[in-house]
Amino acid sequence: MIDSDAVTWTAPDDDHPARRASQASAAAVARGVKEDWLALFAPDAVVEDPVGPSVFDPEGKGHRGRDGIGGFWDLAIAGVRRFHFTITDSFANGDSCANVGTITTVLEDGTRVDTEGVFVYRVDEAGRITSIRAHWELDRAMATAAKE
Repeated sequence: MIDSDAVTWTAPDDDHPARRASQASAAAVARGVKEDWLALFAPDAVVEDPVGPSVFDPEGKGHRGRDGIGGFWDLAIAGVRRFHFTITDSFANGDSCANVGTITTVLEDGTRVDTEGVFVYRVDEAGRITSIRAHWELDRAMATAAKE
């Protein structure tokens, strides 16, 4: 089980490699340590957060490789003051895990946003993340925006 004050995990839990990788990813993001997060990825990994075209990825092709994923960190993660991950369900099978939950972010100006979604992690044989596909909707997330 994950040991982080920034993650509330009420979902099924076991040692499935993709589930463990998803938990390590959340903990690294919450700690705000870019290098720890990037170390979790296979060299040719891709992050789609959210899946499809978005403000973070106008072409909707995902952020590829550690350089591209590092750029995603700089764009979408670095400016967040605090993260909290609440995972209420998790389905692990094959080389993947799909987590259902809410990512709460507090921006530098004190604005809180709750992003509900399904977050799918795939890993390689070594347990390194090969892809993250986050299914969430910007309009729904922004509708929750409020000052703390």
